[in-house]
Amino acid sequence: MTEIKKRENNTVYFDMHVEAKDVMEAEKNVYLKNKKHFQIPGFRKGRVPRKIIENVYGKEVFLEDALNEVLPVYYEKAVEELGIEPITQPEINIEEAYSGQDVEVEVSVEVKPEVKLGEYKGVEVEDIKYEVTEELIDNEIENERRKNARIINVDDRAAKLEDKVNIDFKGFIGEEEFEGGAAEGHELELGSNSFIPGFEDQIVGHNIGDEFDVNVTFPEEYHAEDLKGKEAVFKVKLNSISYEELPEVDDEFIKDISDFDTVDEYRADVRSKKEAEFESREKVEKEQAVIEKVVENMEVDVPKAMVDAQIESQMQNFDNSLRAQGMGLEDYIKMMGSTVEAFGESLREDALKQVKTALALEAVAKAENFDIEEEEVLKEIDEVVKNYFPEDEEQQGKMKEYMIESNKEGIKENLINRKVLDMLFENAKFVEKKAEDKEEKEEE
Repeated sequence: MTEIKKRENNTVYFDMHVEAKDVMEAEKNVYLKNKKHFQIPGFRKGRVPRKIIENVYGKEVFLEDALNEVLPVYYEKAVEELGIEPITQPEINIEEAYSGQDVEVEVSVEVKPEVKLGEYKGVEVEDIKYEVTEELIDNEIENERRKNARIINVDDRAAKLEDKVNIDFKGFIGEEEFEGGAAEGHELELGSNSFIPGFEDQIVGHNIGDEFDVNVTFPEEYHAEDLKGKEAVFKVKLNSISYEELPEVDDEFIKDISDFDTVDEYRADVRSKKEAEFESREKVEKEQAVIEKVVENMEVDVPKAMVDAQIESQMQNFDNSLRAQGMGLEDYIKMMGSTVEAFGESLREDALKQVKTALALEAVAKAENFDIEEEEVLKEIDEVVKNYFPEDEEQQGKMKEYMIESNKEGIKENLINRKVLDMLFENAKFVEKKAEDKEEKEEE
């Protein structure tokens, strides 16, 4: 029976006693697999007896490979007996080993940390409420108006605020044109404040075909170091002027953009959808607040290796996402003027938060003896494959097979986490925000 000798922080130390018979059996297997590689005068290649090979190369010629074959079996058995969850590869120390003898092995390995839960049932967090206001509904309808706006070209008047203009421009500091300060056929909405302060205002009043100077001063906090606070002149040519003509919000407009006949019916539908959206958002944010409180209340020493692994996972997921868009992670990092190491470090705080959350959910599941039956996992897989292939039973079958083989444990873990979150949410106490907190939020 394997026993833990000592535990320091998250590192566990234990010994393994490897029996001679298992070492000898492994040496025999290694010989049979590798004898074809030995060539000794007087014997055909691959036909050299084991004793001859051992006489020439030493009795322990097969011992190292034999130990490499047998140790993982002993290690997996020891891990199961000790009930530990390694998070790194083990460090193995063998002071001496001889063919045909028992081998004593010292092992140390970093494991998942022990979590000491604090209060987790009935934690108190601030309530979260999102109100569907008339202003919000008006904004939604205004967005629809803009989507359905007509673009009217202007040729009989000067440009004014809220017009959209097409311009060519070149920027100069003194007599020298500066990099990144030129464009042709650039579309700009006057009054959008998307250019340097003062630029758009100086286009107002000009007509199509006008060529003129725009004088500006770059802000002190401008992103380009060599332009901060500098005075500049832009040579501008006004190519075209247009504006958006927005439709009236009446029953006819509503019929054109929806399945409803009246403005009132449409507003009611917008309200209903927004209320459902906000309800879902409130639940997600309140669940997050609850689990953050549980994490805050627990005690755990998170190993750096777990955070590093989470960072690696996040970077791999980001890389996969970028590759779908035709760009790799390294290209993206170079474009941002950073390094792989610096980018990884920028993820550390979030990665630590995710690791703590996972440990908290797991600890609560153990404390509550939560488990998921096989039938629940298979039911979840059925629902997933039907969503992907609603009418293709053959594809459903293939995907189901794949998920059972490759991701059944992951799905089980997700279901347990969902069970934990539901329990924490149902038992949490949601209290109204304090008056001063409300005032601060309104000021922001």
